[in-house]
Amino acid sequence: MNGVQIRSAERALSVGTWLIVSGAMLYSILTVTPLMAAHTPREWEWTAPILPLVVDAAVVIVVRLDSVLARLGGHGGRWPITLRWMTGTMTLALNTADSALAKDLVGVAVHSVAPLLLIVTAETGLAYRRAITAALAALEARQRAERASREQAAREREEAARRQAREEREHTATLAREQREHEARLAREAAEREERRRREEHEERAAREAAERAERERREREREQREQERERLAREAAERAERERREREEALVREQREREDRAARERAALLQRGPAAGKLSEDEARAIVAAAFDAELPVRAAAELCGWSVGWVSARYAEHRDPGTGGAELAIASH
Repeated sequence: MNGVQIRSAERALSVGTWLIVSGAMLYSILTVTPLMAAHTPREWEWTAPILPLVVDAAVVIVVRLDSVLARLGGHGGRWPITLRWMTGTMTLALNTADSALAKDLVGVAVHSVAPLLLIVTAETGLAYRRAITAALAALEARQRAERASREQAAREREEAARRQAREEREHTATLAREQREHEARLAREAAEREERRRREEHEERAAREAAERAERERREREREQREQERERLAREAAERAERERREREEALVREQREREDRAARERAALLQRGPAAGKLSEDEARAIVAAAFDAELPVRAAAELCGWSVGWVSARYAEHRDPGTGGAELAIASH
């Protein structure tokens, strides 16, 4: 099996694992949410999906990081194993709790399929990825060894060919006159030096161009990474600001509703006290008149509740209807 086939198998394993994880997460959310809603106060029922989402998020983290560590040939130690089994056990317990409480053994068995499949898939996928990583490392080592062997054989053949050509030239030069042999040897050495110089210059130029190209590519990657990081930070800041704005608006609405409810309760308490036995204090009478005005009670009924005169109560009603007249009528109404 070659490297392409091994990587294809690894992709199939990854796709299958994530399909199983996604299905188990969806099934877990749909199964656990009614259980959480049944054991949550009515005003907090909207938080029922949070717990299965948190547990399933931990499952996603475990599966993703285990696949990365396995691909790199690393090992996370005891804590990843603890988290993997703890999330699997929690998912199994949450999915089967409703059926177990109802003593429905068939329901327990049915609802334990997805969590058990998720646990076994996580463990099996980790083992498969480690085996695939080891197989890829062995395959790459074997390929490097074969490539080095071929390159060594090619160098030896080239060296043998050069040696044979040199011997033939030397044999031919031996048959020529001594002076021509000397001149030919000088010319050959000069040609070899020139060829070596040109080759070295070409290699240096190629290495320099490769280094410059690599440097340009590295700078381009860094620039793209910086742009992506800036965009991510901007998105997160905008999302955070929008979330804070919504939370402030919700808090203001809740406070306003609480103030209105409290005021309504206070008005109801004042109106339920019944007719006053005597003339109440002015502050208490004003509070009763304000509550009666808001409840649209007649002036006489308000006067009975506070013990003050109908004229005084009428003046207070006029103040509530038109707040601008309160200062002018205050002195007259008090008499």
